[in-house]
Amino acid sequence: MQEVTRRQFIATATLATGFALAVQPISAGVITTDSKGLVAGAVKIPVKDGEIPAYRAAPATGDNFPIVLVIQEIFGVHEHIQDITRRFARLGYLAIAPELFVRQGDVSKLSNIDEIRPIVAKVPDAQVLSDLDSTVGWAKKSAKGNGEKLGITGFCWGGRITWLYTAHNPQVKAGVAWYGRLVGDATKLQPKYPVDIASKLTVPVLGLYGGKDTGIPLDTVEQMRDRLKSSSSKSEIIVYPNAPHAFFADYRPSYREQEAKDGWKHLLAWFKQNGV
Repeated sequence: MQEVTRRQFIATATLATGFALAVQPISAGVITTDSKGLVAGAVKIPVKDGEIPAYRAAPATGDNFPIVLVIQEIFGVHEHIQDITRRFARLGYLAIAPELFVRQGDVSKLSNIDEIRPIVAKVPDAQVLSDLDSTVGWAKKSAKGNGEKLGITGFCWGGRITWLYTAHNPQVKAGVAWYGRLVGDATKLQPKYPVDIASKLTVPVLGLYGGKDTGIPLDTVEQMRDRLKSSSSKSEIIVYPNAPHAFFADYRPSYREQEAKDGWKHLLAWFKQNGV
Protein backbone atom coordinates (compact mmCIF):
# COMPACT_ATOMS: atom_id res chain seq x y z
CA MET A 1 0.00 0.00 0.00
CA GLN A 2 1.49 3.33 -1.05
CA GLU A 3 1.81 6.05 1.56
CA VAL A 4 -0.66 8.37 -0.17
CA THR A 5 -3.24 5.60 -0.31
CA ARG A 6 -2.61 4.76 3.33
CA ARG A 7 -3.06 8.40 4.34
CA GLN A 8 -6.30 8.61 2.41
CA PHE A 9 -7.50 5.37 3.96
CA ILE A 10 -6.90 6.28 7.58
CA ALA A 11 -8.31 9.77 6.98
CA THR A 12 -11.68 8.27 6.05
CA ALA A 13 -11.66 5.34 8.51
CA THR A 14 -14.39 5.20 11.13
CA LEU A 15 -15.10 3.10 14.19
CA ALA A 16 -17.25 0.02 14.08
CA THR A 17 -20.85 0.29 15.21
CA GLY A 18 -22.22 -2.67 17.12
CA PHE A 19 -20.35 -5.95 17.35
CA ALA A 20 -17.82 -7.29 14.86
CA LEU A 21 -19.33 -9.70 12.31
CA ALA A 22 -16.89 -12.42 13.31
CA VAL A 23 -18.28 -12.61 16.85
CA GLN A 24 -21.91 -13.24 15.92
CA PRO A 25 -24.17 -14.50 17.40
CA ILE A 26 -23.98 -12.39 20.55
CA SER A 27 -24.70 -14.00 23.92
CA ALA A 28 -27.96 -13.01 25.58
CA GLY A 29 -26.22 -11.94 28.79
CA VAL A 30 -24.03 -9.27 27.23
CA ILE A 31 -23.25 -6.37 29.57
CA THR A 32 -24.42 -2.95 28.39
CA THR A 33 -23.23 0.28 30.02
CA ASP A 34 -25.15 3.40 29.02
CA SER A 35 -23.52 6.78 28.45
CA LYS A 36 -25.74 8.84 30.75
CA GLY A 37 -23.56 11.33 32.62
CA LEU A 38 -20.64 10.60 30.32
CA VAL A 39 -18.98 12.11 27.29
CA ALA A 40 -18.67 9.05 25.07
CA GLY A 41 -18.16 8.43 21.38
CA ALA A 42 -15.77 8.45 18.45
CA VAL A 43 -12.80 10.82 18.24
CA LYS A 44 -9.82 11.21 15.91
CA ILE A 45 -6.29 10.84 17.28
CA PRO A 46 -3.51 12.68 15.38
CA VAL A 47 -0.68 10.24 14.56
CA LYS A 48 2.48 10.39 12.48
CA ASP A 49 0.79 9.70 9.15
CA GLY A 50 -2.63 11.28 9.67
CA GLU A 51 -5.38 10.40 12.14
CA ILE A 52 -6.79 7.18 13.53
CA PRO A 53 -10.28 6.69 14.96
CA ALA A 54 -10.73 5.91 18.64
CA TYR A 55 -13.56 5.52 21.12
CA ARG A 56 -13.32 7.54 24.31
CA ALA A 57 -15.48 7.84 27.38
CA ALA A 58 -15.11 10.13 30.40
CA PRO A 59 -17.29 11.77 33.04
CA ALA A 60 -19.30 14.65 31.59
CA THR A 61 -18.08 17.02 34.31
CA GLY A 62 -14.66 17.55 35.86
CA ASP A 63 -11.13 17.32 34.53
CA ASN A 64 -7.67 15.93 35.28
CA PHE A 65 -9.03 12.40 34.91
CA PRO A 66 -6.73 9.40 35.29
CA ILE A 67 -6.17 7.87 31.84
CA VAL A 68 -6.73 4.25 30.87
CA LEU A 69 -5.74 2.92 27.46
CA VAL A 70 -8.07 0.05 26.48
CA ILE A 71 -6.46 -2.22 23.90
CA GLN A 72 -8.65 -4.18 21.53
CA GLU A 73 -8.93 -7.88 20.86
CA ILE A 74 -8.27 -9.23 17.38
CA PHE A 75 -11.81 -8.14 16.44
CA GLY A 76 -11.11 -4.40 16.66
CA VAL A 77 -12.77 -1.61 18.64
CA HIS A 78 -16.29 -3.01 18.45
CA GLU A 79 -19.15 -2.65 20.92
CA HIS A 80 -17.62 -4.80 23.68
CA ILE A 81 -14.42 -2.73 23.80
CA GLN A 82 -16.44 0.48 23.64
CA ASP A 83 -18.56 -0.71 26.55
CA ILE A 84 -15.44 -1.37 28.63
CA THR A 85 -14.37 2.26 28.15
CA ARG A 86 -17.77 3.37 29.47
CA ARG A 87 -17.36 1.11 32.52
CA PHE A 88 -14.10 2.90 33.29
CA ALA A 89 -15.68 6.31 32.71
CA ARG A 90 -18.41 5.52 35.24
CA LEU A 91 -15.58 5.07 37.77
CA GLY A 92 -14.07 8.48 37.01
CA TYR A 93 -11.52 7.55 34.33
CA LEU A 94 -10.85 8.92 30.88
CA ALA A 95 -10.74 5.67 28.89
CA ILE A 96 -9.61 5.54 25.27
CA ALA A 97 -9.60 2.63 22.80
CA PRO A 98 -7.71 3.55 19.61
CA GLU A 99 -8.31 1.51 16.44
CA LEU A 100 -4.86 0.02 15.98
CA PHE A 101 -5.47 -2.07 12.83
CA VAL A 102 -6.91 0.73 10.73
CA ARG A 103 -4.06 1.00 8.22
CA GLN A 104 -4.14 -2.70 7.51
CA GLY A 105 -7.91 -3.11 7.15
CA ASP A 106 -11.37 -3.00 8.74
CA VAL A 107 -11.63 -6.26 10.65
CA SER A 108 -15.12 -5.42 11.97
CA LYS A 109 -16.63 -6.15 8.53
CA LEU A 110 -15.06 -9.61 8.24
CA SER A 111 -17.14 -12.60 9.31
CA ASN A 112 -14.37 -15.19 9.63
CA ILE A 113 -11.44 -15.11 12.04
CA ASP A 114 -9.29 -16.78 9.37
CA GLU A 115 -9.76 -13.61 7.29
CA ILE A 116 -8.83 -11.43 10.24
CA ARG A 117 -5.58 -13.12 11.26
CA PRO A 118 -3.62 -12.22 8.08
CA ILE A 119 -4.56 -8.55 8.53
CA VAL A 120 -3.50 -8.49 12.17
CA ALA A 121 -0.24 -10.25 11.28
CA LYS A 122 0.66 -7.22 9.13
CA VAL A 123 0.37 -4.77 12.05
CA PRO A 124 3.89 -3.70 13.14
CA ASP A 125 4.50 -3.45 16.87
CA ALA A 126 6.41 -0.20 16.25
CA GLN A 127 3.30 1.31 14.66
CA VAL A 128 1.14 0.23 17.60
CA LEU A 129 3.49 1.65 20.23
CA SER A 130 3.77 4.93 18.31
CA ASP A 131 -0.03 5.20 17.98
CA LEU A 132 -0.42 4.60 21.72
CA ASP A 133 2.14 7.33 22.44
CA SER A 134 0.05 9.67 20.26
CA THR A 135 -3.12 8.60 22.08
CA VAL A 136 -1.58 9.45 25.45
CA GLY A 137 -0.49 12.82 24.09
CA TRP A 138 -4.00 13.53 22.82
CA ALA A 139 -5.53 12.49 26.14
CA LYS A 140 -3.34 14.94 28.05
CA LYS A 141 -3.68 17.82 25.61
CA SER A 142 -7.24 17.57 24.33
CA ALA A 143 -9.31 15.42 26.67
CA LYS A 144 -8.64 16.60 30.24
CA GLY A 145 -6.46 13.59 31.03
CA ASN A 146 -3.87 13.42 33.81
CA GLY A 147 -0.65 12.02 32.37
CA GLU A 148 0.66 11.39 35.87
CA LYS A 149 -2.03 8.72 36.31
CA LEU A 150 -1.74 6.52 33.24
CA GLY A 151 -2.86 2.90 33.09
CA ILE A 152 -3.32 0.35 30.32
CA THR A 153 -5.35 -2.82 29.93
CA GLY A 154 -5.85 -5.09 26.96
CA PHE A 155 -7.51 -8.32 25.94
CA CYS A 156 -6.10 -11.23 23.90
CA TRP A 157 -4.10 -9.44 21.14
CA GLY A 158 -4.30 -6.37 23.37
CA GLY A 159 -3.03 -8.36 26.34
CA ARG A 160 0.29 -8.93 24.59
CA ILE A 161 0.43 -5.24 23.64
CA THR A 162 -0.23 -4.28 27.27
CA TRP A 163 2.98 -6.03 28.37
CA LEU A 164 4.97 -4.47 25.52
CA TYR A 165 3.67 -0.93 26.01
CA THR A 166 4.44 -0.89 29.71
CA ALA A 167 8.03 -1.77 28.79
CA HIS A 168 8.03 0.92 26.10
CA ASN A 169 6.59 3.83 28.10
CA PRO A 170 7.90 4.34 31.66
CA GLN A 171 5.17 6.97 32.23
CA VAL A 172 2.67 4.12 32.60
CA LYS A 173 1.89 3.53 36.27
CA ALA A 174 0.30 0.09 35.91
CA GLY A 175 -0.93 -2.41 33.36
CA VAL A 176 -3.39 -5.29 33.40
CA ALA A 177 -3.03 -7.90 30.64
CA TRP A 178 -5.95 -10.25 30.04
CA TYR A 179 -4.84 -13.55 28.46
CA GLY A 180 -2.28 -12.00 26.13
CA ARG A 181 0.13 -14.33 24.39
CA LEU A 182 3.47 -14.46 26.20
CA VAL A 183 5.77 -16.52 23.98
CA GLY A 184 6.04 -16.62 20.20
CA ASP A 185 8.30 -16.68 17.16
CA ALA A 186 9.89 -13.31 16.45
CA THR A 187 9.18 -11.67 13.09
CA LYS A 188 10.32 -8.44 11.50
CA LEU A 189 7.00 -6.78 12.42
CA GLN A 190 6.63 -8.41 15.86
CA PRO A 191 10.23 -8.77 17.06
CA LYS A 192 9.55 -9.36 20.76
CA TYR A 193 7.08 -11.08 23.03
CA PRO A 194 6.34 -10.36 26.70
CA VAL A 195 8.73 -13.08 27.87
CA ASP A 196 11.55 -11.26 26.07
CA ILE A 197 11.03 -8.01 28.00
CA ALA A 198 9.95 -9.47 31.34
CA SER A 199 13.25 -9.30 33.19
CA LYS A 200 13.76 -5.62 32.27
CA LEU A 201 10.20 -4.54 33.08
CA THR A 202 9.96 -1.69 35.60
CA VAL A 203 6.21 -0.99 35.40
CA PRO A 204 3.95 -3.30 37.47
CA VAL A 205 1.74 -5.48 35.28
CA LEU A 206 -0.97 -7.84 36.47
CA GLY A 207 -1.52 -10.78 34.14
CA LEU A 208 -4.91 -12.53 34.18
CA TYR A 209 -4.91 -15.95 32.53
CA GLY A 210 -7.10 -19.03 32.17
CA GLY A 211 -5.93 -22.50 33.11
CA LYS A 212 -8.05 -23.99 30.28
CA ASP A 213 -6.77 -21.56 27.64
CA THR A 214 -5.86 -23.81 24.71
CA GLY A 215 -3.95 -21.02 22.94
CA ILE A 216 -1.71 -19.99 25.85
CA PRO A 217 -0.09 -23.07 27.42
CA LEU A 218 0.43 -22.93 31.18
CA ASP A 219 4.11 -23.67 30.75
CA THR A 220 4.48 -20.31 28.95
CA VAL A 221 2.71 -18.61 31.86
CA GLU A 222 5.17 -20.22 34.26
CA GLN A 223 8.06 -19.19 32.00
CA MET A 224 6.82 -15.58 32.22
CA ARG A 225 6.48 -15.79 36.00
CA ASP A 226 10.03 -17.03 36.25
CA ARG A 227 11.38 -14.18 34.10
CA LEU A 228 9.46 -11.61 36.13
CA LYS A 229 11.28 -12.67 39.30
CA SER A 230 14.42 -10.89 38.07
CA SER A 231 12.59 -7.64 37.23
CA SER A 232 12.04 -4.66 39.52
CA SER A 233 8.41 -4.26 38.44
CA LYS A 234 6.66 -6.29 41.16
CA SER A 235 4.44 -7.73 38.45
CA GLU A 236 2.12 -10.64 39.20
CA ILE A 237 0.13 -13.27 37.31
CA ILE A 238 -3.18 -14.79 38.39
CA VAL A 239 -4.35 -18.01 36.75
CA TYR A 240 -8.01 -19.02 36.99
CA PRO A 241 -7.77 -22.83 36.80
CA ASN A 242 -11.10 -23.52 35.09
CA ALA A 243 -11.28 -20.47 32.83
CA PRO A 244 -10.85 -20.67 29.04
CA HIS A 245 -9.44 -18.01 26.75
CA ALA A 246 -11.52 -14.80 26.58
CA PHE A 247 -13.25 -15.42 29.90
CA PHE A 248 -13.94 -11.68 30.27
CA ALA A 249 -15.74 -11.43 26.90
CA ASP A 250 -19.36 -11.29 28.09
CA TYR A 251 -20.69 -11.35 24.52
CA ARG A 252 -19.15 -14.78 23.78
CA PRO A 253 -19.73 -18.35 25.03
CA SER A 254 -16.24 -18.25 26.60
CA TYR A 255 -17.47 -15.78 29.26
CA ARG A 256 -17.11 -16.92 32.85
CA GLU A 257 -18.95 -14.54 35.15
CA GLN A 258 -17.20 -15.43 38.39
CA GLU A 259 -13.68 -15.19 36.99
CA ALA A 260 -14.50 -12.07 34.97
CA LYS A 261 -15.85 -10.23 38.00
CA ASP A 262 -12.91 -11.32 40.13
CA GLY A 263 -10.45 -10.20 37.46
CA TRP A 264 -12.16 -6.79 37.17
CA LYS A 265 -11.98 -6.41 40.97
CA HIS A 266 -8.27 -7.20 40.87
CA LEU A 267 -7.76 -4.75 37.97
CA LEU A 268 -9.35 -1.87 39.87
CA ALA A 269 -7.36 -2.66 43.02
CA TRP A 270 -4.14 -2.93 40.98
CA PHE A 271 -4.71 0.47 39.39
CA LYS A 272 -5.54 2.08 42.73
CA GLN A 273 -2.56 0.58 44.52
CA ASN A 274 -0.19 1.75 41.76
CA GLY A 275 -1.46 5.30 41.39
CA VAL A 276 -3.84 5.14 38.43
